[in-house]
Amino acid sequence: MSVSNLERRNPAALLEVEKEHLRKQIANYNEGLASHAALCERLMAQVRSLEKEEQQLRANTTAQIRSGNRRAAAESALQFQTVKGQLAENRKQLEQAETTYKELLRAREVAIRGAQEKLETLKQNIDDLKVRRATAEMTEMAAGMTAKLGGSADTLERLAKMVDEERQLAAGRTRVARDSIPDTGAALGEDEHRALAEQALVDFAAEEDIALETRVLPYRSTNPGNQTE
Repeated sequence: MSVSNLERRNPAALLEVEKEHLRKQIANYNEGLASHAALCERLMAQVRSLEKEEQQLRANTTAQIRSGNRRAAAESALQFQTVKGQLAENRKQLEQAETTYKELLRAREVAIRGAQEKLETLKQNIDDLKVRRATAEMTEMAAGMTAKLGGSADTLERLAKMVDEERQLAAGRTRVARDSIPDTGAALGEDEHRALAEQALVDFAAEEDIALETRVLPYRSTNPGNQTE
């Protein structure tokens, strides 16, 4: 897998790697900076030592001259010149070293600040990318659900049509069965029919809270000899 694909898959992890890489670079740079600072310190110590030696040689040469010790004064003066030259050279080196150190220090701060700004910008962009990706995924999911629901519309419509047809068919079968039942009034005897009708009237009156006049149906015997005219 290429670096580009890794970046696309997990830019946040790559950002952490770059942060760690930057920390290591800063640590290495600081080591070099510390070495240069140590050089400055050594030069400063040498300058102080040479300044002290220069003062001593100046005083000694002056004293030898005043004492009339020309040879000793000449030797002291020669040493003084040597030390003075060394002191001038060390001061020059110290000045250059201090300038370089300050430039390196300033360059480090600029580089760190620039890297931190870039990292912060990248972090914000990655956070924004996460939000955008999440939003895109939710939108795609919603679009997919809408498409699936839209595809189910035909099925639901066919199902509703089928249920309606079955309802109509069942209603038709019920009607046929009802029409096939013989007429109760014609099949029953007259007395039984009247009794059923009377009971239906009583039930209706009770449900509707209607007072009915009490009526006793005449008893009719099946024996013709016992019938009352």
